[in-house]
Amino acid sequence: MDRRQLLVGGAALSASAALLPTSASAAEAPAHPAHPSLPARLAPTLPSRAAIIRDLRRVADHWIGAHTDPGDNGWANATFFSGLLALHRLTGSARYLAYARGWAEKHAYGLRGGVTTRHADNHNAGQAYLDLYEIEPEAQKLAAIEESLHRMVYTDQPAKNDDWWWDDALHMAMPPFARIGVLRKDPQYWEKVYALYHHTKRVEGGPGLYDTATGLWYRDKRFLPGGILSPSGKPVVWSRGNGWVAGGHVKTLKALPGSERHTGEYKETLTKLVAALAGVQRADGFWNVNLADAAHLPGPETSGTSFFVHGTAYAIRSRLVDRAAYLPVVARAWQGLVTTAVHPDGFLGYVQNVGDRPESSQPVTYDTTSDFGVGAFLLGGTELALLAG
Repeated sequence: MDRRQLLVGGAALSASAALLPTSASAAEAPAHPAHPSLPARLAPTLPSRAAIIRDLRRVADHWIGAHTDPGDNGWANATFFSGLLALHRLTGSARYLAYARGWAEKHAYGLRGGVTTRHADNHNAGQAYLDLYEIEPEAQKLAAIEESLHRMVYTDQPAKNDDWWWDDALHMAMPPFARIGVLRKDPQYWEKVYALYHHTKRVEGGPGLYDTATGLWYRDKRFLPGGILSPSGKPVVWSRGNGWVAGGHVKTLKALPGSERHTGEYKETLTKLVAALAGVQRADGFWNVNLADAAHLPGPETSGTSFFVHGTAYAIRSRLVDRAAYLPVVARAWQGLVTTAVHPDGFLGYVQNVGDRPESSQPVTYDTTSDFGVGAFLLGGTELALLAG
């Protein structure tokens, strides 16, 4: 079937019902072959902080043990180190800090594409460099990321704001702009990040990638109304794409002062996203790869689910959403992750690998994993542990 069907007659997806599956279909969780005995609905009880940390350590330790070479400084691996350093902040583990420091030093705290890069993916490593700088302040750790962002703000086409044409970019690059602005007490970084964000949200592809009716985001302009549909003719609203959006908002809000003039919008946008996600959670705690079509490649998927734990747990902790209403969402998701995706030895499965849509890197199985998936799991779990504590 042609998956690039066009909507007939210019019909727009202007209502939530047109974009999201019904609550009933979202709750229909197919049995996963690795765990046929898993109950239909997991008990929504939040584990203790100690239990969450135990599972986080198990996954982090497995990854480190299996990767004596800490790897490249691309966006995927940088996401892992963002998660690992979040776990270091939670536990104080010297092993995690040493592994992250070794990775950064291997790359001389540099960026892919050099300091002239404008690509958000290349800026993602800067998040871990900023984390390492906060632990052990040394100027060379920030030299590359700061020069690259400074160029975009002040010298290299500072009026150009269309660099972030895909929603993943919000996670990769919003937080470094926010954090450098705080560090240097320079609000121009906050104005620049908002200009880039505004383009992605409201201008890219015509209407922007944000669906105001639902609070969800299209991955890029190809999936906007009139573009790519699922095989059954429904919209394609990629789970991990929305996960990147959630993560970008959380990290940016953690960095910015409450008085920054765009903070209110970032909070409102994250709140609406978290609310939309709660309505389409599967019965087993996961979210489908296509949030708008539960039948489109159904099955557990860890990376999007982990980022949704990250975003929802933060929203609860920050009192953006009601704790009693949303705690079962993150508790059920976490129980699904540790029961279904985490192997006894700490290997993390059911991660959809690199891609840009539900069909990418299929099939997603008990034995599929990735660095960024582990990073997402560590970010989600550390936020949940803070909530539990």
